[in-house]
Amino acid sequence: MTSSAADQLAGLPATHGQWPATSPLVSVIVPVLNESRELPRLLDHLDGLPGRFEVLVADGGSSDGSAAIAAGHPLGVAVVDASGGRARQLNAAARRARGEMLVFLHADSRLPRDAFESLARAYHEADVVGGNFALRFDGDDRFSQTLGAFYALQSRFGFYYGDSSIWVRRDAFRRLDGFRELPIMDDYDFVRRMEVAGRTVRLPGPAMTSARRWRRLGILRTLFSWLVIRWLFLLGVPPDRLASLYRRVR
Repeated sequence: MTSSAADQLAGLPATHGQWPATSPLVSVIVPVLNESRELPRLLDHLDGLPGRFEVLVADGGSSDGSAAIAAGHPLGVAVVDASGGRARQLNAAARRARGEMLVFLHADSRLPRDAFESLARAYHEADVVGGNFALRFDGDDRFSQTLGAFYALQSRFGFYYGDSSIWVRRDAFRRLDGFRELPIMDDYDFVRRMEVAGRTVRLPGPAMTSARRWRRLGILRTLFSWLVIRWLFLLGVPPDRLASLYRRVR
């Protein structure tokens, strides 16, 4: 962890508007690795959202100044240094988080304006352990629309990933022992265990994420990575082998 002045402010919620005393504190956890381009825009976005939030950036050893950008942002971001993979980053930041609800947000994703209201309603449903947000890919082209439609379809059957902004109660996250440190599919592995742990809810929005990674692959290779690799994972193929296959597909 850093020991900067911004780090000392960490945990102080960014509160916009008046909220009942029973409203939960929501910890937004952002894993980054060389995201200096996207990170300022994301933090500005979070700074403008109404609600009781704290923001933690989990840096995986960036060489482009991402950690310094987060530490210097007026939002008062907690910067957690945790190299060794995304799961380790997320777990380290979750241990630091004070919120009753945890939201895991990618640097190129954005939460809906009413995210806090939706999360607060879910928080007061005692049997809900977590879930995700309805998702839209940026861009109005056919590629983005096709990805969005397919993602919505598979999400109805409990198949979703970190790009749809997974959220979970902090106590449920602890019971599930957080993310397993896998070379691939760590987010889906967590989703599977969360789905078994209790009722999950897909919150409206939608949240938005970038199609930048998938646009380079094209529709066929994108759907291959979503479907084939997932089913190989479910069939027990070792994650190391799946990571190698994923790198070749990309």
